[in-house]
Amino acid sequence: MTDCGSTSTKAILIERRDGQYRLVARGEAPTTVEAPWEDVTRGVRNAIAEVGEVTGRRLLDPHSGGLITPSRGDEGVDLFLSTSSAGGGLQMLVVGVVRNMTAESAERAALGAGAIVTEVIAFNDHRRPHEQIERIRHLRPDMILLSGAVDGGSTSHVVKLAELVAAAEPRPRLGGGGRLPLIYAGNVAAREEVSSALGECVDLVLTENLRPILERENLGPARARIHEVFLEHVMARAPGYAQLMDLCDSPIVPTPAAVGDMVKRIAAEEGCDVLAVDIGGATTDIFSMFDGQFNRTVSANLGMSYSVANVLRAAGLPGVMRWVPLHLEERELRDRLLNKMIRPTTVPQLLEELVLEQAVAREALRLAFQQHRGFASGLKGVHRAHGMGDAFHQAGPDATLADMMRLGLIIGSGGVLSHAPRRAQAALMLIDAFQPEGVTRLAVDSVFMLPQLGVLANVHAEAARQVLRNDCLVRLGTCVAPVGPAVRAGCAVASVQLTERDGPRREIRLGAGELVRVPLAAGAQAHLCVRPARGFDAGAGPGAVLETDVDGGEVGVILDARGRPIALAADEPGRLAQLRRWHAALDLYPEAIA
Repeated sequence: MTDCGSTSTKAILIERRDGQYRLVARGEAPTTVEAPWEDVTRGVRNAIAEVGEVTGRRLLDPHSGGLITPSRGDEGVDLFLSTSSAGGGLQMLVVGVVRNMTAESAERAALGAGAIVTEVIAFNDHRRPHEQIERIRHLRPDMILLSGAVDGGSTSHVVKLAELVAAAEPRPRLGGGGRLPLIYAGNVAAREEVSSALGECVDLVLTENLRPILERENLGPARARIHEVFLEHVMARAPGYAQLMDLCDSPIVPTPAAVGDMVKRIAAEEGCDVLAVDIGGATTDIFSMFDGQFNRTVSANLGMSYSVANVLRAAGLPGVMRWVPLHLEERELRDRLLNKMIRPTTVPQLLEELVLEQAVAREALRLAFQQHRGFASGLKGVHRAHGMGDAFHQAGPDATLADMMRLGLIIGSGGVLSHAPRRAQAALMLIDAFQPEGVTRLAVDSVFMLPQLGVLANVHAEAARQVLRNDCLVRLGTCVAPVGPAVRAGCAVASVQLTERDGPRREIRLGAGELVRVPLAAGAQAHLCVRPARGFDAGAGPGAVLETDVDGGEVGVILDARGRPIALAADEPGRLAQLRRWHAALDLYPEAIA
Protein backbone atom coordinates (compact mmCIF):
# COMPACT_ATOMS: atom_id res chain seq x y z
CA MET A 1 0.00 0.00 0.00
CA THR A 2 1.21 3.50 -0.76
CA ASP A 3 0.34 7.02 0.33
CA CYS A 4 1.37 9.65 -2.23
CA GLY A 5 1.97 12.79 -0.22
CA SER A 6 2.80 16.27 -1.42
CA THR A 7 6.53 15.77 -0.79
CA SER A 8 7.09 12.06 -0.16
CA THR A 9 5.49 8.76 -1.10
CA LYS A 10 5.28 6.12 1.64
CA ALA A 11 4.92 2.39 0.98
CA ILE A 12 4.17 -0.31 3.54
CA LEU A 13 4.10 -4.10 3.20
CA ILE A 14 1.67 -6.10 5.34
CA GLU A 15 1.85 -9.89 5.63
CA ARG A 16 -0.06 -12.53 7.54
CA ARG A 17 2.34 -14.16 9.99
CA ASP A 18 1.44 -16.64 12.73
CA GLY A 19 -2.24 -15.98 12.16
CA GLN A 20 -1.91 -12.19 12.49
CA TYR A 21 -1.57 -9.42 9.91
CA ARG A 22 1.57 -7.42 10.70
CA LEU A 23 3.56 -4.55 9.25
CA VAL A 24 6.71 -6.04 7.71
CA ALA A 25 8.52 -3.06 6.21
CA ARG A 26 8.17 0.56 5.18
CA GLY A 27 9.78 2.48 2.33
CA GLU A 28 9.81 6.13 1.36
CA ALA A 29 10.76 8.12 -1.75
CA PRO A 30 10.19 11.64 -3.11
CA THR A 31 6.82 12.16 -4.79
CA THR A 32 7.19 12.64 -8.55
CA VAL A 33 3.93 14.27 -9.61
CA GLU A 34 5.55 17.58 -10.54
CA ALA A 35 8.28 18.60 -13.01
CA PRO A 36 10.72 17.33 -14.09
CA TRP A 37 9.21 13.80 -13.69
CA GLU A 38 5.47 14.49 -13.93
CA ASP A 39 4.65 10.84 -13.32
CA VAL A 40 3.44 9.86 -9.85
CA THR A 41 4.14 6.17 -10.51
CA ARG A 42 7.91 6.77 -10.53
CA GLY A 43 7.87 7.79 -6.88
CA VAL A 44 5.51 4.89 -6.10
CA ARG A 45 7.88 2.38 -7.72
CA ASN A 46 10.87 3.90 -5.89
CA ALA A 47 9.13 3.55 -2.51
CA ILE A 48 8.07 -0.02 -3.34
CA ALA A 49 11.63 -0.85 -4.45
CA GLU A 50 12.92 0.30 -1.06
CA VAL A 51 10.49 -2.06 0.68
CA GLY A 52 11.76 -4.85 -1.59
CA GLU A 53 15.37 -4.08 -0.69
CA VAL A 54 14.61 -4.11 3.04
CA THR A 55 12.69 -7.40 2.93
CA GLY A 56 14.57 -9.19 0.13
CA ARG A 57 11.22 -9.80 -1.54
CA ARG A 58 10.93 -9.07 -5.26
CA LEU A 59 7.93 -6.77 -5.69
CA LEU A 60 8.57 -5.20 -9.11
CA ASP A 61 9.02 -6.97 -12.43
CA PRO A 62 12.63 -6.28 -13.55
CA HIS A 63 11.57 -6.07 -17.21
CA SER A 64 8.31 -4.12 -17.21
CA GLY A 65 8.79 -2.30 -13.88
CA GLY A 66 5.23 -3.21 -12.95
CA LEU A 67 4.04 -4.65 -9.67
CA ILE A 68 4.14 -8.43 -9.49
CA THR A 69 0.65 -9.69 -8.68
CA PRO A 70 -0.65 -12.06 -7.47
CA SER A 71 2.12 -13.20 -5.13
CA ARG A 72 3.99 -16.40 -5.79
CA GLY A 73 6.53 -17.73 -3.35
CA ASP A 74 8.87 -14.98 -2.20
CA GLU A 75 7.81 -12.38 -4.75
CA GLY A 76 4.85 -10.14 -5.49
CA VAL A 77 1.74 -9.11 -3.55
CA ASP A 78 -1.92 -10.10 -3.60
CA LEU A 79 -3.40 -6.65 -3.08
CA PHE A 80 -2.22 -3.11 -3.88
CA LEU A 81 -4.01 -0.01 -2.56
CA SER A 82 -3.16 3.68 -2.50
CA THR A 83 -4.16 7.02 -1.04
CA SER A 84 -3.04 10.41 -2.33
CA SER A 85 -2.65 14.05 -1.40
CA ALA A 86 0.03 14.73 -4.02
CA GLY A 87 -0.02 17.91 -6.04
CA GLY A 88 -1.64 19.79 -3.17
CA GLY A 89 -4.39 17.23 -2.61
CA LEU A 90 -8.02 17.76 -3.56
CA GLN A 91 -8.69 21.52 -3.61
CA MET A 92 -12.31 22.63 -3.55
CA LEU A 93 -14.27 25.87 -3.71
CA VAL A 94 -17.46 25.87 -1.62
CA VAL A 95 -20.39 28.11 -2.57
CA GLY A 96 -23.52 28.43 -0.41
CA VAL A 97 -26.33 30.89 0.26
CA VAL A 98 -25.74 31.62 3.98
CA ARG A 99 -22.20 31.39 5.37
CA ASN A 100 -23.01 29.73 8.69
CA MET A 101 -25.80 27.49 7.40
CA THR A 102 -25.81 25.89 3.94
CA ALA A 103 -22.27 27.08 3.15
CA GLU A 104 -20.99 25.60 6.41
CA SER A 105 -22.73 22.29 5.70
CA ALA A 106 -21.11 22.25 2.26
CA GLU A 107 -17.73 22.98 3.84
CA ARG A 108 -18.27 20.13 6.30
CA ALA A 109 -19.08 17.77 3.42
CA ALA A 110 -15.97 18.80 1.46
CA LEU A 111 -13.64 18.51 4.44
CA GLY A 112 -15.09 15.12 5.36
CA ALA A 113 -14.40 13.92 1.81
CA GLY A 114 -10.72 14.78 2.23
CA ALA A 115 -10.62 18.13 0.46
CA ILE A 116 -8.75 21.32 1.23
CA VAL A 117 -11.34 24.10 1.09
CA THR A 118 -9.56 27.00 -0.59
CA GLU A 119 -12.45 29.47 -0.25
CA VAL A 120 -16.08 29.77 0.85
CA ILE A 121 -18.33 32.10 -1.17
CA ALA A 122 -21.70 33.15 0.30
CA PHE A 123 -24.21 35.97 -0.10
CA ASN A 124 -23.45 37.29 3.36
CA ASP A 125 -19.63 37.13 3.24
CA HIS A 126 -19.46 40.94 2.92
CA ARG A 127 -17.95 40.94 -0.58
CA ARG A 128 -19.55 42.55 -3.59
CA PRO A 129 -20.41 40.33 -6.59
CA HIS A 130 -17.53 41.57 -8.74
CA GLU A 131 -15.09 40.79 -5.91
CA GLN A 132 -16.50 37.27 -5.57
CA ILE A 133 -16.27 36.73 -9.34
CA GLU A 134 -12.65 37.88 -9.36
CA ARG A 135 -11.87 35.56 -6.45
CA ILE A 136 -13.41 32.53 -8.22
CA ARG A 137 -11.43 33.29 -11.39
CA HIS A 138 -8.20 33.52 -9.41
CA LEU A 139 -8.60 30.26 -7.44
CA ARG A 140 -8.60 27.51 -10.11
CA PRO A 141 -9.81 24.69 -7.81
CA ASP A 142 -10.20 20.99 -8.66
CA MET A 143 -13.97 21.18 -8.25
CA ILE A 144 -16.78 23.34 -6.86
CA LEU A 145 -19.52 22.33 -4.41
CA LEU A 146 -22.66 24.50 -4.69
CA SER A 147 -25.48 24.30 -2.13
CA GLY A 148 -28.33 26.42 -0.93
CA ALA A 149 -31.94 26.47 0.30
CA VAL A 150 -33.95 23.62 1.75
CA ASP A 151 -35.99 21.38 -0.53
CA GLY A 152 -39.20 23.14 -1.45
CA GLY A 153 -37.84 26.53 -0.40
CA SER A 154 -36.91 29.59 -2.44
CA THR A 155 -34.81 28.98 -5.56
CA SER A 156 -33.81 32.55 -6.37
CA HIS A 157 -30.70 32.85 -4.20
CA VAL A 158 -29.06 29.59 -5.25
CA VAL A 159 -29.76 30.39 -8.92
CA LYS A 160 -28.07 33.78 -8.48
CA LEU A 161 -25.04 31.98 -7.02
CA ALA A 162 -24.97 29.71 -10.08
CA GLU A 163 -25.05 32.81 -12.31
CA LEU A 164 -22.17 34.25 -10.27
CA VAL A 165 -20.09 31.11 -10.88
CA ALA A 166 -20.94 31.16 -14.59
CA ALA A 167 -19.85 34.80 -14.87
CA ALA A 168 -16.46 33.88 -13.40
CA GLU A 169 -15.88 31.17 -16.04
CA PRO A 170 -13.80 29.06 -13.62
CA ARG A 171 -11.00 26.85 -14.90
CA PRO A 172 -9.63 23.60 -13.35
CA ARG A 173 -6.29 23.71 -11.57
CA LEU A 174 -4.74 20.78 -13.46
CA GLY A 175 -5.94 21.87 -16.90
CA GLY A 176 -6.06 19.09 -19.46
CA GLY A 177 -8.67 20.76 -21.66
CA GLY A 178 -11.71 19.60 -19.69
CA ARG A 179 -14.38 21.62 -17.91
CA LEU A 180 -14.30 22.18 -14.16
CA PRO A 181 -16.59 19.76 -12.25
CA LEU A 182 -19.33 21.41 -10.18
CA ILE A 183 -21.40 19.34 -7.77
CA TYR A 184 -24.82 20.80 -7.07
CA ALA A 185 -26.20 19.71 -3.68
CA GLY A 186 -28.92 22.28 -3.06
CA ASN A 187 -32.68 22.68 -3.39
CA VAL A 188 -33.81 19.96 -5.80
CA ALA A 189 -36.51 22.26 -7.18
CA ALA A 190 -33.79 24.59 -8.51
CA ARG A 191 -31.87 21.97 -10.51
CA GLU A 192 -33.25 22.98 -13.90
CA GLU A 193 -32.68 26.70 -13.30
CA VAL A 194 -29.18 26.09 -11.92
CA SER A 195 -28.31 23.97 -14.95
CA SER A 196 -29.58 26.69 -17.27
CA ALA A 197 -27.65 29.41 -15.41
CA LEU A 198 -24.37 27.48 -15.53
CA GLY A 199 -24.71 26.61 -19.20
CA GLU A 200 -21.65 24.92 -20.66
CA CYS A 201 -19.02 26.57 -18.42
CA VAL A 202 -18.79 23.63 -15.97
CA ASP A 203 -19.32 19.88 -15.89
CA LEU A 204 -22.46 19.74 -13.73
CA VAL A 205 -23.00 16.80 -11.34
CA LEU A 206 -26.30 16.57 -9.41
CA THR A 207 -26.77 14.98 -5.99
CA GLU A 208 -29.13 15.15 -3.01
CA ASN A 209 -29.52 18.35 -0.99
CA LEU A 210 -27.04 18.81 1.85
CA ARG A 211 -29.72 20.48 3.98
CA PRO A 212 -33.09 19.06 2.81
CA ILE A 213 -34.58 20.62 5.95
CA LEU A 214 -32.97 23.10 8.35
CA GLU A 215 -32.88 20.58 11.20
CA ARG A 216 -30.93 17.89 9.33
CA GLU A 217 -27.73 17.54 7.35
CA ASN A 218 -27.43 14.93 4.61
CA LEU A 219 -23.71 14.89 3.83
CA GLY A 220 -23.23 11.28 2.70
CA PRO A 221 -24.43 11.57 -0.93
CA ALA A 222 -22.34 14.71 -1.56
CA ARG A 223 -19.23 13.10 -0.10
CA ALA A 224 -19.76 10.02 -2.28
CA ARG A 225 -20.08 12.20 -5.39
CA ILE A 226 -16.94 14.13 -4.43
CA HIS A 227 -15.01 10.84 -4.31
CA GLU A 228 -16.40 9.78 -7.69
CA VAL A 229 -15.55 13.10 -9.32
CA PHE A 230 -12.12 13.06 -7.69
CA LEU A 231 -11.33 9.78 -9.46
CA GLU A 232 -13.05 10.45 -12.78
CA HIS A 233 -12.01 14.06 -13.35
CA VAL A 234 -9.21 15.20 -11.02
CA MET A 235 -7.08 12.06 -10.91
CA ALA A 236 -7.54 11.49 -14.64
CA ARG A 237 -5.78 14.83 -15.31
CA ALA A 238 -2.97 14.42 -12.75
CA PRO A 239 0.36 13.22 -14.20
CA GLY A 240 0.66 9.44 -13.99
CA TYR A 241 -2.52 8.83 -11.99
CA ALA A 242 -4.25 6.95 -14.78
CA GLN A 243 -1.43 4.36 -14.62
CA LEU A 244 -1.56 4.32 -10.80
CA MET A 245 -5.30 3.66 -10.87
CA ASP A 246 -4.66 0.72 -13.20
CA LEU A 247 -2.24 -0.73 -10.63
CA CYS A 248 -4.67 -0.40 -7.72
CA ASP A 249 -7.16 -3.09 -6.73
CA SER A 250 -9.49 -0.48 -5.22
CA PRO A 251 -10.18 3.21 -5.99
CA ILE A 252 -7.58 5.75 -4.85
CA VAL A 253 -8.82 7.67 -1.81
CA PRO A 254 -7.75 11.20 -0.73
CA THR A 255 -5.36 10.81 2.19
CA PRO A 256 -7.43 12.88 4.69
CA ALA A 257 -10.59 10.95 3.76
CA ALA A 258 -8.83 7.67 4.51
CA VAL A 259 -7.64 9.01 7.88
CA GLY A 260 -11.17 10.19 8.64
CA ASP A 261 -12.59 6.75 7.85
CA MET A 262 -10.08 5.20 10.24
CA VAL A 263 -10.94 7.67 13.00
CA LYS A 264 -14.61 6.70 12.66
CA ARG A 265 -13.71 3.01 12.90
CA ILE A 266 -11.50 3.57 15.94
CA ALA A 267 -14.27 5.49 17.69
CA ALA A 268 -16.73 2.68 16.99
CA GLU A 269 -14.33 -0.05 18.14
CA GLU A 270 -13.14 1.78 21.25
CA GLY A 271 -16.66 2.94 22.10
CA CYS A 272 -15.61 6.50 22.91
CA ASP A 273 -15.16 9.98 21.48
CA VAL A 274 -11.87 10.31 19.57
CA LEU A 275 -9.69 13.26 18.59
CA ALA A 276 -6.88 12.77 16.05
CA VAL A 277 -4.36 15.30 14.77
CA ASP A 278 -1.83 15.30 11.95
CA ILE A 279 0.60 18.19 12.25
CA GLY A 280 2.78 18.71 9.20
CA GLY A 281 5.14 21.30 7.85
CA ALA A 282 2.48 23.51 6.26
CA THR A 283 -0.90 22.40 7.68
CA THR A 284 -2.50 20.86 10.74
CA ASP A 285 -5.47 18.52 10.20
CA ILE A 286 -7.75 17.68 13.11
CA PHE A 287 -10.33 14.86 12.97
CA SER A 288 -12.88 14.16 15.66
CA MET A 289 -15.81 11.96 16.55
CA PHE A 290 -17.82 13.68 19.27
CA ASP A 291 -21.28 12.42 20.18
CA GLY A 292 -21.43 10.35 16.99
CA GLN A 293 -20.68 13.29 14.67
CA PHE A 294 -17.54 13.34 12.53
CA ASN A 295 -15.72 16.60 11.87
CA ARG A 296 -12.49 17.53 10.15
CA THR A 297 -10.75 20.88 9.91
CA VAL A 298 -7.64 21.93 8.00
CA SER A 299 -5.57 24.76 9.45
CA ALA A 300 -3.73 25.52 6.24
CA ASN A 301 -1.65 28.26 7.84
CA LEU A 302 -0.40 26.37 10.92
CA GLY A 303 2.57 24.04 10.53
CA MET A 304 6.04 23.27 11.78
CA SER A 305 8.19 24.40 8.85
CA TYR A 306 6.66 26.32 5.93
CA SER A 307 3.97 27.84 8.16
CA VAL A 308 5.98 28.40 11.33
CA ALA A 309 5.82 32.17 10.74
CA ASN A 310 2.02 31.98 10.86
CA VAL A 311 2.16 30.13 14.19
CA LEU A 312 4.42 32.84 15.61
CA ARG A 313 2.15 35.58 14.27
CA ALA A 314 -1.01 33.98 15.67
CA ALA A 315 0.39 32.93 19.06
CA GLY A 316 2.82 35.80 19.57
CA LEU A 317 6.28 35.48 21.06
CA PRO A 318 4.98 35.32 24.66
CA GLY A 319 2.64 32.46 23.65
CA VAL A 320 5.55 30.38 22.39
CA MET A 321 7.99 31.40 25.11
CA ARG A 322 5.66 30.35 27.93
CA TRP A 323 6.37 26.67 27.12
CA VAL A 324 10.18 27.06 26.95
CA PRO A 325 11.94 26.01 30.21
CA LEU A 326 14.96 28.19 29.38
CA HIS A 327 15.80 31.84 29.78
CA LEU A 328 15.85 33.16 26.24
CA GLU A 329 15.83 36.75 25.09
CA GLU A 330 12.99 37.51 22.70
CA ARG A 331 15.54 38.47 20.06
CA GLU A 332 17.25 35.07 20.30
CA LEU A 333 13.94 33.24 20.10
CA ARG A 334 12.90 35.29 17.09
CA ASP A 335 16.24 34.62 15.36
CA ARG A 336 15.95 30.87 15.90
CA LEU A 337 12.44 30.84 14.42
CA LEU A 338 13.55 32.99 11.50
CA ASN A 339 16.28 30.45 10.76
CA LYS A 340 13.55 27.79 10.61
CA MET A 341 11.60 29.95 8.16
CA ILE A 342 14.66 30.30 5.93
CA ARG A 343 15.42 26.57 6.01
CA PRO A 344 12.03 24.96 6.69
CA THR A 345 13.08 21.33 6.12
CA THR A 346 15.84 21.29 8.75
CA VAL A 347 15.44 19.22 11.94
CA PRO A 348 16.67 20.23 15.43
CA GLN A 349 20.36 19.55 16.02
CA LEU A 350 20.63 20.94 19.56
CA LEU A 351 18.54 20.23 22.62
CA GLU A 352 17.53 23.89 22.85
CA GLU A 353 16.26 23.73 19.26
CA LEU A 354 14.20 20.64 20.07
CA VAL A 355 12.64 22.33 23.11
CA LEU A 356 11.76 25.39 21.03
CA GLU A 357 10.25 23.27 18.24
CA GLN A 358 8.07 21.43 20.73
CA ALA A 359 6.94 24.76 22.21
CA VAL A 360 5.91 25.93 18.73
CA ALA A 361 4.07 22.61 18.22
CA ARG A 362 2.02 23.19 21.39
CA GLU A 363 0.83 26.53 20.06
CA ALA A 364 0.15 25.22 16.53
CA LEU A 365 -1.95 22.38 17.97
CA ARG A 366 -3.75 24.71 20.39
CA LEU A 367 -4.63 27.22 17.68
CA ALA A 368 -5.76 24.50 15.25
CA PHE A 369 -7.96 22.99 17.95
CA GLN A 370 -9.53 26.37 18.66
CA GLN A 371 -10.62 26.48 15.02
CA HIS A 372 -11.84 22.90 15.20
CA ARG A 373 -13.94 23.49 18.32
CA GLY A 374 -15.75 26.31 16.56
CA PHE A 375 -16.46 24.15 13.52
CA ALA A 376 -17.50 21.03 15.46
CA SER A 377 -20.88 22.38 16.52
CA GLY A 378 -24.58 21.83 16.13
CA LEU A 379 -26.46 22.96 13.01
CA LYS A 380 -26.73 26.72 12.62
CA GLY A 381 -30.09 28.34 12.01
CA VAL A 382 -32.14 25.62 13.71
CA HIS A 383 -35.13 26.92 15.67
CA ARG A 384 -35.79 25.00 18.85
CA ALA A 385 -38.75 24.90 21.13
CA HIS A 386 -37.65 26.18 24.53
CA GLY A 387 -38.85 24.79 27.81
CA MET A 388 -38.26 25.58 31.45
CA GLY A 389 -35.15 23.36 31.49
CA ASP A 390 -33.47 25.58 28.88
CA ALA A 391 -33.28 28.37 31.40
CA PHE A 392 -30.70 26.31 33.29
CA HIS A 393 -28.95 24.82 30.24
CA GLN A 394 -27.27 27.49 28.15
CA ALA A 395 -25.66 25.26 25.51
CA GLY A 396 -27.54 25.68 22.23
CA PRO A 397 -27.14 24.12 18.80
CA ASP A 398 -24.25 26.50 18.05
CA ALA A 399 -22.24 25.25 21.06
CA THR A 400 -19.20 23.10 20.33
CA LEU A 401 -19.58 19.33 20.41
CA ALA A 402 -16.01 18.98 21.67
CA ASP A 403 -16.69 17.95 25.27
CA MET A 404 -13.22 17.32 26.70
CA MET A 405 -14.60 15.52 29.75
CA ARG A 406 -16.20 12.88 27.49
CA LEU A 407 -13.16 12.55 25.21
CA GLY A 408 -11.77 9.02 25.48
CA LEU A 409 -8.75 8.94 23.15
CA ILE A 410 -6.32 11.42 21.56
CA ILE A 411 -4.17 10.23 18.63
CA GLY A 412 -1.18 12.31 17.53
CA SER A 413 0.57 12.09 14.18
CA GLY A 414 3.21 14.09 12.33
CA GLY A 415 6.98 14.25 12.71
CA VAL A 416 7.11 16.42 15.83
CA LEU A 417 4.82 13.94 17.67
CA SER A 418 5.57 10.54 16.12
CA HIS A 419 9.34 11.08 16.05
CA ALA A 420 9.80 12.83 19.39
CA PRO A 421 13.01 11.44 20.98
CA ARG A 422 11.10 10.47 24.12
CA ARG A 423 7.48 9.33 24.13
CA ALA A 424 6.81 11.44 27.22
CA GLN A 425 7.54 14.53 25.11
CA ALA A 426 4.75 13.58 22.69
CA ALA A 427 2.38 12.84 25.58
CA LEU A 428 2.93 16.21 27.24
CA MET A 429 2.63 18.10 23.94
CA LEU A 430 -0.81 16.52 23.43
CA ILE A 431 -1.89 17.26 27.01
CA ASP A 432 -0.62 20.86 26.99
CA ALA A 433 -2.20 21.63 23.61
CA PHE A 434 -5.61 19.94 23.98
CA GLN A 435 -5.91 20.03 27.80
CA PRO A 436 -8.13 16.93 28.18
CA GLU A 437 -10.32 16.59 31.26
CA GLY A 438 -11.20 13.52 33.28
CA VAL A 439 -9.72 10.25 31.99
CA THR A 440 -8.25 10.26 28.46
CA ARG A 441 -6.00 7.75 26.72
CA LEU A 442 -3.10 8.99 24.59
CA ALA A 443 -1.48 7.41 21.51
CA VAL A 444 0.67 8.32 18.51
CA ASP A 445 0.68 6.91 14.99
CA SER A 446 4.10 5.26 14.81
CA VAL A 447 4.91 5.93 11.13
CA PHE A 448 1.73 7.62 9.81
CA MET A 449 -0.02 4.45 8.70
CA LEU A 450 -3.58 5.64 9.31
CA PRO A 451 -4.17 6.60 5.64
CA GLN A 452 -3.13 3.18 4.30
CA LEU A 453 -5.10 1.40 7.01
CA GLY A 454 -8.13 3.55 6.22
CA VAL A 455 -8.21 2.39 2.60
CA LEU A 456 -7.34 -1.19 3.61
CA ALA A 457 -10.28 -1.26 6.02
CA ASN A 458 -12.66 -0.84 3.09
CA VAL A 459 -11.32 -4.08 1.58
CA HIS A 460 -10.15 -6.14 4.58
CA ALA A 461 -11.38 -4.66 7.85
CA GLU A 462 -9.85 -7.36 10.08
CA ALA A 463 -6.37 -6.92 8.60
CA ALA A 464 -6.57 -3.16 9.17
CA ARG A 465 -7.75 -3.69 12.74
CA GLN A 466 -4.91 -6.07 13.59
CA VAL A 467 -2.18 -3.84 12.12
CA LEU A 468 -3.69 -0.81 13.86
CA ARG A 469 -3.54 -2.59 17.22
CA ASN A 470 -0.17 -4.28 16.80
CA ASP A 471 1.94 -1.87 14.75
CA CYS A 472 0.30 1.48 14.08
CA LEU A 473 -0.81 3.00 17.37
CA VAL A 474 1.84 3.41 20.05
CA ARG A 475 -0.06 3.58 23.32
CA LEU A 476 1.43 6.31 25.49
CA GLY A 477 -0.81 5.78 28.50
CA THR A 478 -3.65 7.61 30.23
CA CYS A 479 -4.06 11.19 31.41
CA VAL A 480 -6.17 11.76 34.55
CA ALA A 481 -7.07 15.43 34.98
CA PRO A 482 -9.56 16.52 37.68
CA VAL A 483 -10.97 19.98 36.96
CA GLY A 484 -12.50 22.50 39.32
CA PRO A 485 -12.13 25.96 40.81
CA ALA A 486 -8.83 27.82 40.92
CA VAL A 487 -7.11 27.09 44.24
CA ARG A 488 -3.76 27.92 45.80
CA ALA A 489 -0.80 25.83 44.65
CA GLY A 490 -0.43 22.67 46.73
CA CYS A 491 -4.03 22.57 47.95
CA ALA A 492 -5.57 19.10 47.72
CA VAL A 493 -7.30 18.42 44.41
CA ALA A 494 -7.85 14.68 44.78
CA SER A 495 -6.65 11.51 46.42
CA VAL A 496 -5.83 8.79 43.91
CA GLN A 497 -5.55 5.03 44.31
CA LEU A 498 -4.06 3.01 41.47
CA THR A 499 -4.12 -0.77 41.85
CA GLU A 500 -2.44 -2.97 39.26
CA ARG A 501 -3.90 -6.37 38.57
CA ASP A 502 -1.87 -8.81 40.65
CA GLY A 503 0.33 -5.86 41.52
CA PRO A 504 0.86 -3.15 44.13
CA ARG A 505 -1.55 -0.38 45.14
CA ARG A 506 -0.29 3.18 44.93
CA GLU A 507 -1.88 5.99 46.91
CA ILE A 508 -1.19 9.56 45.82
CA ARG A 509 -2.33 12.89 47.24
CA LEU A 510 -2.62 15.18 44.25
CA GLY A 511 -2.03 18.87 44.94
CA ALA A 512 -2.96 21.82 42.73
CA GLY A 513 -0.27 22.59 40.18
CA GLU A 514 1.27 19.12 40.30
CA LEU A 515 2.04 16.70 37.50
CA VAL A 516 2.70 13.09 38.58
CA ARG A 517 3.72 10.11 36.47
CA VAL A 518 2.89 6.59 37.64
CA PRO A 519 4.64 3.87 35.56
CA LEU A 520 2.24 1.35 34.03
CA ALA A 521 3.53 -0.77 31.17
CA ALA A 522 1.92 -0.96 27.74
CA GLY A 523 -0.69 -3.71 27.70
CA ALA A 524 -1.18 -3.51 31.46
CA GLN A 525 -4.31 -2.29 33.21
CA ALA A 526 -4.93 -0.87 36.65
CA HIS A 527 -8.00 0.01 38.67
CA LEU A 528 -8.25 3.74 39.28
CA CYS A 529 -10.13 5.31 42.17
CA VAL A 530 -10.20 9.12 42.31
CA ARG A 531 -11.74 10.94 45.28
CA PRO A 532 -11.83 14.58 44.17
CA ALA A 533 -11.89 17.51 46.57
CA ARG A 534 -15.05 19.54 46.89
CA GLY A 535 -15.96 21.21 43.61
CA PHE A 536 -13.57 19.10 41.53
CA ASP A 537 -14.71 16.69 38.81
CA ALA A 538 -12.67 13.69 37.63
CA GLY A 539 -15.37 12.43 35.28
CA ALA A 540 -18.16 11.26 37.59
CA GLY A 541 -19.43 14.72 38.51
CA PRO A 542 -18.31 17.43 40.97
CA GLY A 543 -17.13 15.85 44.20
CA ALA A 544 -18.15 12.34 43.09
CA VAL A 545 -15.80 9.37 43.39
CA LEU A 546 -14.63 7.98 40.06
CA GLU A 547 -13.78 4.29 39.72
CA THR A 548 -12.64 2.88 36.38
CA ASP A 549 -9.92 0.79 34.72
CA VAL A 550 -7.10 2.60 32.98
CA ASP A 551 -4.58 1.44 30.36
CA GLY A 552 -0.83 1.69 30.58
CA GLY A 553 1.61 2.64 27.87
CA GLU A 554 5.11 3.84 27.06
CA VAL A 555 4.69 6.71 29.53
CA GLY A 556 2.17 5.24 31.99
CA VAL A 557 -0.53 7.11 33.91
CA ILE A 558 -0.17 10.89 34.08
CA LEU A 559 -1.99 12.66 36.93
CA ASP A 560 -2.51 16.28 35.92
CA ALA A 561 -3.66 18.79 38.57
CA ARG A 562 -2.48 21.92 36.76
CA GLY A 563 -6.02 23.19 36.20
CA ARG A 564 -7.94 24.03 33.03
CA PRO A 565 -6.77 26.17 31.42
CA ILE A 566 -3.29 25.26 32.60
CA ALA A 567 -2.17 27.93 35.04
CA LEU A 568 1.32 29.26 34.34
CA ALA A 569 3.02 31.75 36.66
CA ALA A 570 3.07 35.34 35.40
CA ASP A 571 6.71 35.97 36.41
CA GLU A 572 9.54 34.29 34.53
CA PRO A 573 11.33 32.69 37.55
CA GLY A 574 8.05 31.15 38.72
CA ARG A 575 7.14 29.93 35.23
CA LEU A 576 10.58 28.39 34.66
CA ALA A 577 10.39 26.63 38.02
CA GLN A 578 6.95 25.24 37.14
CA LEU A 579 8.04 23.95 33.74
CA ARG A 580 11.15 22.32 35.12
CA ARG A 581 9.16 20.55 37.85
CA TRP A 582 6.67 19.22 35.31
CA HIS A 583 9.37 18.16 32.89
CA ALA A 584 11.33 16.45 35.66
CA ALA A 585 8.18 14.57 36.74
CA LEU A 586 7.95 13.00 33.27
CA ASP A 587 11.72 12.81 32.71
CA LEU A 588 11.10 14.87 29.60
CA TYR A 589 14.61 16.11 28.86
CA PRO A 590 18.13 15.31 30.09
CA GLU A 591 19.23 16.85 33.38
CA ALA A 592 21.04 19.63 31.55
CA ILE A 593 17.71 21.28 30.81
CA ALA A 594 15.42 19.82 33.46
